[in-house]
Amino acid sequence: MAREVIAYIIHKEGIADDTAIEMISAAHKIDPDAKLIALVAGSGPQLDTVCNQIAASFQEVWKIDNEALAYPDAELIRPILTGILPSGSIVLFPNNTFGMDLTPGLSIKLDTAYLADVVDFEGIEKGKLKTVRQEYSGQVSTHVLCDISKGIIITVRPGAFKADESKTFNGSIIDKTNEAFQEGIPRVARRFLEIVEAEVGEVDITKSEILISVGRGIEDEDNLEIVFDLAEALGGDVSCSRPIVDAKWMEKSRQVGTSGQTVKPKVYIALGISGSFQHLGGIKGAPFIVAVNKNPKAPIFQIADVGVVQDLLDFIPELTDKINEIKG
Repeated sequence: MAREVIAYIIHKEGIADDTAIEMISAAHKIDPDAKLIALVAGSGPQLDTVCNQIAASFQEVWKIDNEALAYPDAELIRPILTGILPSGSIVLFPNNTFGMDLTPGLSIKLDTAYLADVVDFEGIEKGKLKTVRQEYSGQVSTHVLCDISKGIIITVRPGAFKADESKTFNGSIIDKTNEAFQEGIPRVARRFLEIVEAEVGEVDITKSEILISVGRGIEDEDNLEIVFDLAEALGGDVSCSRPIVDAKWMEKSRQVGTSGQTVKPKVYIALGISGSFQHLGGIKGAPFIVAVNKNPKAPIFQIADVGVVQDLLDFIPELTDKINEIKG
């Protein structure tokens, strides 16, 4: 019997998050022959849209539909999942703010192993799952062996696994709503009030096709001028990581990451950015990523299509000059 891997699908306004397809790659690295099950919670027609979309990539889709789930509240969803996840399940969640809120308590309730922020899997050997995490801001890769005899809850770093659309299914959609709410709607201490959209600054980086993003490696505010020169040469916009905003060198509207903006450019150039999961969590759509960092062990290189180990203060002006020369 094929092993089952269940992936929790994040979605918004009827569109599944990019992590949905990334978790297919993660599941195949756990077990290439695994049966892929998507678990989708939400409410109304938008939930049906997501389920139909996901069914093309998963063999089964478990749907939980209730008005109370219109906004993803981890405190509400945790007891619901406890009631429907089979004993011994391998369950994947994105390592975003929602996943980090939900999963530790869920693993305790299910009495399973728990592993957060996984960047790679190396298969199962003698009932133990071999995984890879990163420590010390990505400077060290840690190989972790987990006993999965009682199941395991795992959060997967967004962007760590390439989206896998190689297989298509006509997956069956199974309504788990009655099973999930057989004891009624759980009572929770918190409730959703409203979504406050981030302010759009002078440049809306969420609509940019080319982003030149700068991090703490730029060293000084005065050095930002060369970044804007490069952006002008490329016809792109300038964005940044959180340390630049914290230093008040750029406005919050230019920040990429889980506490900033979510962007989907075609090209993303990361200058002096280490590549924390909080930053990478704001990059969607599998852009072509160019990373420039003088630290060869920077985590950003693990997801970059092109990596340049160089002092960006030397590299950026040379690149700008070369681009302008080619443009004539």
